[in-house]
Amino acid sequence: MNHPKSPIPVEYKLGFHDDISYRRCLGKGISQEAVKKVSAVKGEDPWMRRFRLKAWEKFLVKPLPTWGGDLSGINFAAINYYLSSTEKKVFAWQDLPPKIKRTYEKIGVPRAERKVLAGVEAQYDSESIYGSIKKQWEAKGIIFTDTDTALKKYPRFFKKYFGRLVPPEDNKFAALNSAFWSGGSFVYVPKGVTVELPLSAYFRINARNLGQFERTLIIADEGSSVHYVEGCSAPIYHSDALHAAVVEIFVKKGASVQYTTIQNWSGDVYNLVTKRARVEEGGSMSWVDVNIGSKITMKYPSCLLVGRGARGEMLSLAIAGRGQHQDTGAKMIHLAPETASSIISKSVSLEGGRATYRGLIKIPSGGRRARAKMKCESLLLDEFSQADTYPVMQIAEKEVNAGHEATVSQIEDEQLCYLQSRGLSREEAESLIISGFAEPIIKRLPMEYALELNRLIQLEIQKGVS
Repeated sequence: MNHPKSPIPVEYKLGFHDDISYRRCLGKGISQEAVKKVSAVKGEDPWMRRFRLKAWEKFLVKPLPTWGGDLSGINFAAINYYLSSTEKKVFAWQDLPPKIKRTYEKIGVPRAERKVLAGVEAQYDSESIYGSIKKQWEAKGIIFTDTDTALKKYPRFFKKYFGRLVPPEDNKFAALNSAFWSGGSFVYVPKGVTVELPLSAYFRINARNLGQFERTLIIADEGSSVHYVEGCSAPIYHSDALHAAVVEIFVKKGASVQYTTIQNWSGDVYNLVTKRARVEEGGSMSWVDVNIGSKITMKYPSCLLVGRGARGEMLSLAIAGRGQHQDTGAKMIHLAPETASSIISKSVSLEGGRATYRGLIKIPSGGRRARAKMKCESLLLDEFSQADTYPVMQIAEKEVNAGHEATVSQIEDEQLCYLQSRGLSREEAESLIISGFAEPIIKRLPMEYALELNRLIQLEIQKGVS
């Protein structure tokens, strides 16, 4: 059966691109020589160059995943693995090239920095082009900068933590990232320090056929607390782009980290991301993950609960529209006694889109008195869309409390009729119902981001009914 076509295209707000001249361009194609050129451009120490070359070797032998989304359409030879638009990073918005500055003003990043953020890192294609942290947080010893800068200024952190949670051999795209990584964020929060406003990073793909490979490393020392927010977007082209990021988070004893992602990619982006956190005794790690757009997303943030009483949480929302496959989920690995985890996954499928939940709870021997729960809720807006759930529970301990539940439903005609009888249009009614469905995720976002997410939900519904 053919699903209906939309005769009127609805504007994707972030689908514009900047017509700029790039100062450094690696050119299309993938090779060991390209890896060497990236390292040379960055002036890296020999140990990082060796790391990249070993990762390249792993990439060559690692197979593409045979589960999840169909990745057979990725043409690695057609991707540009490094593009830089500016000579150097700046620390004031007015110092950016005018076209790029206007892009971030359209997205709203400078306004958010002024109103609700402790600091911002902005990446444009392959490089971080802007960075700022407010002086009151910097005075407390907080480090927030791009990962390339941190590698040179704080090498002791890198040799201890970089690549420890997500080594190149983890999967093909972690290996690709490790070979070509550029940009990303580095955060260090000292012992006992609470960052009361979020730190934020924004990743923008502008160029056609670009591969973006940011690398983020966060270390929350004992008793500290931080909330990190990232946003992502890209123009609309008729050729594919690749986003393959790696995130490593170390949550020390009694520390607390929330990592919030709001991704609004255009429909020609392969979004293939590996995110992992290590949580020590009494620590807490929360992933809040929103995935809208992209051609295919495959992302399963995980927590390694290695200390007694460590806690992991995942709240996710995926919206799959026409031609999109959101294959998302989470992994919670209970490696110590009295650990706890919670996964709440929500998805919305419309216009023939497909949403897949793929989750793992693992409690090996030694995870005594662990508590774990998975809850998956899927909402279908039409007969052409699809939702799948693949929960896995591997439990080798007897004294645990673990469970899973899943539901799939459609918006009821009675709900729509009631709301329309109160003067709402059909799309307004559907948007309101979906916002209520997503409420557990929305309420965990800073106000500016919660309002933006509600706007994005409305935009997706407009696309679906046009």
